[in-house]
Amino acid sequence: MPNKRSSNAVRLEFAADSLVKTNLSGAAFTGDWLWVAGDEACGIDRLRRLDTQGPELLRFGEVRDFPLTELLDLPGAADEEADLEGMDMVDGMLWVVGSHGLKRKNAKPDKDDAGNAKRLAKVALDGNRRLLACLPVENNEQGEPCLVRQAKDGRRALRLKGDAESNLLTKALASDPHFGPYMAIPGKDNGFDIEGLAVHGRRLLLGLRGPVLRGWAALLEVEIEARDDHLRLAPLDSSGSLFRKHFLQLDGLGVRDLHFCGDDLFILAGPTMVLDGEIRLFKWPGARQALADNREPVRFVPALTESVALPHGRGVNRAEAVCDLPPELAGGKPSWLVLYDAPGPTRKDGEHAVFGDLLQHG
Repeated sequence: MPNKRSSNAVRLEFAADSLVKTNLSGAAFTGDWLWVAGDEACGIDRLRRLDTQGPELLRFGEVRDFPLTELLDLPGAADEEADLEGMDMVDGMLWVVGSHGLKRKNAKPDKDDAGNAKRLAKVALDGNRRLLACLPVENNEQGEPCLVRQAKDGRRALRLKGDAESNLLTKALASDPHFGPYMAIPGKDNGFDIEGLAVHGRRLLLGLRGPVLRGWAALLEVEIEARDDHLRLAPLDSSGSLFRKHFLQLDGLGVRDLHFCGDDLFILAGPTMVLDGEIRLFKWPGARQALADNREPVRFVPALTESVALPHGRGVNRAEAVCDLPPELAGGKPSWLVLYDAPGPTRKDGEHAVFGDLLQHG
């Protein structure tokens, strides 16, 4: 029996071999088409809007996978996950960012104490996690939007220059007094961990799940330029600064996703470590103009407006992605699409369908 869903539910239907299914961490729209990323894959899935078949308000399916190995020369091995955590669609380009963080092995119930102690001591880096890239979207002969390595108008898929160990961003942050010491700490241990991305022209905002410093979460602001066959960091001012830091008071939570809506920035926030806790959506009013006017290398943002608290469960239903619904899908009611990592039983229908939510906003 299908699970009963409220009228604001969004049904996503995947295939058995889909790259992304139960680990949703990013979302973006191209008209009737929904793009999703996951933190345990190395690719993007595209879903088409379909007619509803139950109480859900929207339904997406007919999934197609776009492996990143076909679009980019990746820094790591082809079978390594990219841990994609943020997405944004701007001017026909899909921007994606990996966590950039280290990972620590977890204890397992079938291991003895000595074996689990060794696992907890093992820290590793998948080279594809340190990925920041833009991917051209181009319609095929059937009018379907596709990710391509090079578009007919000359746009190319490019990534930030780097290798499996580091890139230009991690090198720039290595000596930073706030974030440098956390580069060697796994992301889920309050180490360095990117989980949000919002794009405005050549400027990118990167939201950090960690570290959270004495309750202050952070956004990194960088400017990107294409040069030769890579993306590079461009100086933000005459002093040559390659990044700015914006500290936010999110009540001790870290950033899980970012999304511009008009001049405002919305920040999805949740626990920085592996915890079951509050997940909230905050609003930074007038953020776009405030960022454009700012010239300071470090800024503490005035108190934000808490917009809504999102549902969560114990070990399940962690909101990881938020994006504005296109007007043609919103039916005149501005709405957010919210997608969840580790969906619980009430957010599943069989093995291959999961449910997100629509939240109306002003």
